[in-house]
Amino acid sequence: MSPYYRPVRFDWWRKRRAYTLFVVRELTSVFIAGYAIVLLLLLRRLAEGREAYEAYLQWLATPGMMAFHIVALAAAVFHSLTWFSLAPRAMAVRIGERRLQPRTILWANYAAWAVVSAIAAWMVLRA
Repeated sequence: MSPYYRPVRFDWWRKRRAYTLFVVRELTSVFIAGYAIVLLLLLRRLAEGREAYEAYLQWLATPGMMAFHIVALAAAVFHSLTWFSLAPRAMAVRIGERRLQPRTILWANYAAWAVVSAIAAWMVLRA
């Protein structure tokens, strides 16, 4: 006797908003992986010399790559915001017998994100 498998439709994730947000958040990883490949290509072109690097910079300036960077940035921001909103559910921080409020954990994550982003921006812009 074979086990019964209930058929699942391809669009199962569109039935509830929470499922849709989950799938969209997971799909953002595709753009993050694509951006990682772009950065690896940068390293390769740097190793190949000045001409290869300058050709790479010209390729980055094309409208398609500009659009990709905008979409990848939006995907990274969306992924980060949704990830931080899950943090209070995933971790229970206790100080003595008292449990830290979820919004405190959330805002601590946002504050750390802002500080790291400010440091990264300072390092990039001062060069």
